[in-house]
Amino acid sequence: MFDIAGIIAGELGVKPHQTAASIKLMDEGATVPFIARYRKEVTGGLDDTQLRTLAERLEYLRELEERRQVILASIKEQGKLTPELEQAINEAETKVRLEDLYLPYRPKRKTKASLAREAGIGPLAESLWHDPTQEPNQAAAAYLNPDKGYLDPASVLEGAQAILMETFSEDAELVGQLRDYVWMHGQMRSRVIEGEELRGAKFADYFDYTEPMADIPSHRILALLRGRKEKILQVKLEIIVPENENRAQYSEPEQLIARHFGIEDRGRPADNWLRDTVHAAWKIKIFTHLETELMVKLKKAAEDEAIKVFAINLKDLLMAAPAGYKAIIGLDPGLRTGVKAAVIDRTGKLVDVATIYPHPPHNKWTEAIETIADLARKHAVSLISIGNGTASRETEKLVLELIQKYNKLTLTRVVVSEAGASVYSASEVAAAEFPGLDVSLRGAVSIARRLQDPLAELVKIDPKAIGVGQYQHDVDQKNLARSLDAIVEDCVNAVGVEVNTASVQLLSRVSGLNERIAQNVVQFRDDNGPFQCREDLRKVARFGQKTFEQAAGFLRITNGTNPLDCTSVHPEAYPLVSTILERHQMTIMTVMGNSAFLKKLDPRIYTDEHFGLPTVKDIISELDKPGRDPRPEFKTASFNEQVTTITDVKAGMRLEGVVTNVTKFGAFVDIGVHQDGLVHISQLADRFVKDPREVVKTGDIVTTTVVDVDLDRKRISLSLKKQLH
Repeated sequence: MFDIAGIIAGELGVKPHQTAASIKLMDEGATVPFIARYRKEVTGGLDDTQLRTLAERLEYLRELEERRQVILASIKEQGKLTPELEQAINEAETKVRLEDLYLPYRPKRKTKASLAREAGIGPLAESLWHDPTQEPNQAAAAYLNPDKGYLDPASVLEGAQAILMETFSEDAELVGQLRDYVWMHGQMRSRVIEGEELRGAKFADYFDYTEPMADIPSHRILALLRGRKEKILQVKLEIIVPENENRAQYSEPEQLIARHFGIEDRGRPADNWLRDTVHAAWKIKIFTHLETELMVKLKKAAEDEAIKVFAINLKDLLMAAPAGYKAIIGLDPGLRTGVKAAVIDRTGKLVDVATIYPHPPHNKWTEAIETIADLARKHAVSLISIGNGTASRETEKLVLELIQKYNKLTLTRVVVSEAGASVYSASEVAAAEFPGLDVSLRGAVSIARRLQDPLAELVKIDPKAIGVGQYQHDVDQKNLARSLDAIVEDCVNAVGVEVNTASVQLLSRVSGLNERIAQNVVQFRDDNGPFQCREDLRKVARFGQKTFEQAAGFLRITNGTNPLDCTSVHPEAYPLVSTILERHQMTIMTVMGNSAFLKKLDPRIYTDEHFGLPTVKDIISELDKPGRDPRPEFKTASFNEQVTTITDVKAGMRLEGVVTNVTKFGAFVDIGVHQDGLVHISQLADRFVKDPREVVKTGDIVTTTVVDVDLDRKRISLSLKKQLH
């Protein structure tokens, strides 16, 4: 039996019993956040990243095993399963290897080779291959078959060649060697399609471009494929010919084919015909197949990398510092249609709205300032959140003047990404939340809330619409959605959810819950008032024992009947906390936050058959800092007030900004001019940087130096190197 747990353990660098235990938990319905947080003893402490990788590999290997059994059954049914072939199939570790082995036995549609075999030409092909001393035309004369369309020796030899070409191209060992050769010696080449230079200006870097296949980074692969899809570029795979290769008769790949099948050119009558067969097998069958396959492999690897980058950026955005319980005005900037303003109170509830018209063609600048000032006074606002879309800098200038004019209001302005706000505004979620509110004003609410609590607000939006990925529409949408959903789930559960205020969308991301159960929780809350303790969750429809086990530890109840309900201590561990309290004759209120006392505890004393050392340590740590938010402290960036458009940006300027996206080739930074600047990976630090995330992550506030401004292509080059300063 294929040892899936052992294989994954080797890949993760952990013990097989750890992966086996994790697989068992997953098969029983446990979620990754639950396993990572509350089953450390069982898994040996595997974290959420390891568990996500395990889950992905588990799916792949189970699909591989299922396919293996189908292939074995198919070949066995054909009566062609030898012990050697069965062993090779059972030892195949990848889907590619498995399909290579199956290729000769896969049921096929009619081919030139199969038609030739039906016409009885197979023996001729074998004979000429193994005995090249025969004269091909003379040998072929004995195989004429007018009824099957083989009227002369030339057509017979063409059929025999098709048979050998198919035989050569279906040899698993040979195809594997040639695949490796092409991967090592292949190069991607792209050229612009004549006449498309102007339309495809953004692909100018690839108008005449080559790069070794094994070295090309993911973002360039996706750029090339997009250029091809948009009919701007011709993209193909070529073989790099080593300088020392002897091209007397065969290319090196053709030499591999000839050697593998014992074909030599010794001047015998059939040697030229066999050489032509090898040439044709390589050019027409094998290389064409490998080109398609390796392009798919490159695309898949590039997509996986792009999805990984997107997921990392999304995690950074979701885990951005929340402004917290503060009243906020959200401004959704606009010109002709005005700036939409929405006020939320410290709990996130919408309490007021307005539309102001400070910009052309209305130019009601003073009135706009007074309106915002009145809203700030009325609702004790401390923060103004400004969307970064059209008219953002102009609106920020308005707010700056407001702050200077009414400094006693002690307002702080923050520019936030409004990516996805329009998607939310027009969604069923927003319509249900604000049925009587204009769509444009809903966007202002979202802009305010994503400053107050980015995670709680952004979970309402399809992760793909948040806009922190590269080439996100070019990658496999199913895999992208699955990866991003996993990130959202991990982030929500890492922070925890206040059950008495959370939206259905936020609750549905909690371990063990789905949208239906989340709706039931909210309905129960609306009908019966706030939950007083976690045990009350059992009264919710469809909130059974398994759901309670998976979800309870991630749901918080502040000011409830049990202080532990506002922590990440799981209810199953409450008896352990009681044991600690009883041993020291203390109450929960005197223990929570009592660092001096908790640091003196020896966690080993409290371990038993239910709770191991990792869990006990986690509980003590949580009691020390109950309900601690893992997100960073809230900080804001200050944009240069004199720089509002790309034409204001000059080389040598020092500008503060916010990292909006991190890719494999660098980081994009919002410096407040509608066009993010790029800090290329070579400009991220005064040292060599292999991965940009070693230096920055999405949401970081950085001070950059402008290196270059390309107004025609709307590109801003930035640097974080110190020697440029």
